[in-house]
This record gives sequence, structure tokens and C-alpha cells, in this order.
Amino acid sequence: MKNSILTLLAVAAMVACNKKESTAVNNSGDSTTDMSMPADSPMTLNDSASVADPNAATTTTTLSDQDKTFADAAARGGMMEVMMGQLAATTSTNATVKALGEMMAKDHGKANDELKKWATATGYTLPTSLNAEQQKMHDDLKAKKGADFDRAYTDLMVTDHKKDIAEFKKEASGGSEVSLKGFASKTLPTLEHHLMESEKAKAAVK
Repeated sequence: MKNSILTLLAVAAMVACNKKESTAVNNSGDSTTDMSMPADSPMTLNDSASVADPNAATTTTTLSDQDKTFADAAARGGMMEVMMGQLAATTSTNATVKALGEMMAKDHGKANDELKKWATATGYTLPTSLNAEQQKMHDDLKAKKGADFDRAYTDLMVTDHKKDIAEFKKEASGGSEVSLKGFASKTLPTLEHHLMESEKAKAAVK
């Protein structure tokens, strides 16, 4: 009986030792895990989020070919309208033509700013200069004086705004990018007003 009690005590002691070793191993494992990621580690949760941000930023707005073509044409056309409007406001001696030029420069300047804001928001790069054909049109107009200038400018504004209205209507109805379609729709009434005023000025300088 005495031997049996001693045997049980010995077994209990062995179990207790095994339990302590197991606990020590677990504690050691835990401490190793903790040490691998100390509190002052440079790789914090915020850092891991910031690493993921560039990947998220690459998902820029997808533009269709029509959107890109329209945006480029609107940017160049808007620049030309401002440049020619300023030219008319300073070159013409006809009050109607000067007023038309001032209106064109002002309104298209605002539209250009809105288009630039859209481009910044969507990550799209707009052209920053006229194409060769537009530059030649501007230079040819700049070389004219007096009544010749007035007739050439008003005729150009009628032709150009008819073309613009068609392009803006096409984008407003068939474009893919929502914000760009909104810009086209919002600008249409201004272009239609410009066409009406250009036709009046053209009739006045015949």
C-alpha cells in the first residue's frame, strides 16, 4: 500500500513537470511572436495600409476613346476660343465684335477651368497647346485688320460653334465617363448662346 502511494505521487510529479515544460514552451513561443513585432516596429498597421494605397490609386477612371477624343478637342477648342476672343476684344474697332470677343474669352475661360478640374480629378492629361491647324487659323486671323478681321472672326465663330455644339451633344448623350458627360451637358446652353450671338454679329458686319 505504501509502495502504491509512492508510485502515485511519482506519477503525479512527472505529470506536473510535463505540464510546466509545456507551459514554458508555449510561453516561449508567445514571447517569440511578440518579439517579432515589437510596439516600435516601423511596420505598423497604418504603414501596411499606406503600402496598399498606391495599388488603390492605380484604379483611375476608365475613359472610352470617345471621351478622350472629346476631352482633347474641347481643351484645344477652348484655348483657341479664348485666344481669338482676346484678339477680337483688342483688335476690332466694331463694338459688337469686341463684345463678342470679350464674351468668348470669359465664358470659354471658365469652361476651360472646369475641364482642367475634371482632368485633375480623373488623372487625365489634357493637351496644353493648339494643334497646327488651329494655330494657323489664329495666326491668319491675327494678320487681318478692320472690316476684314471682323468678317473673318464672326464667320469663324459661327462655323466653330456649330461644330462644337455637335461634339458636345454627342458626348452628353454617348460618352462613358459620367462627370465628362455632365460637363458637356452643362456647357451646351452656353455654346448655343454663343452661336446665336455670333450669327447676329456676322450679320452686322457683312
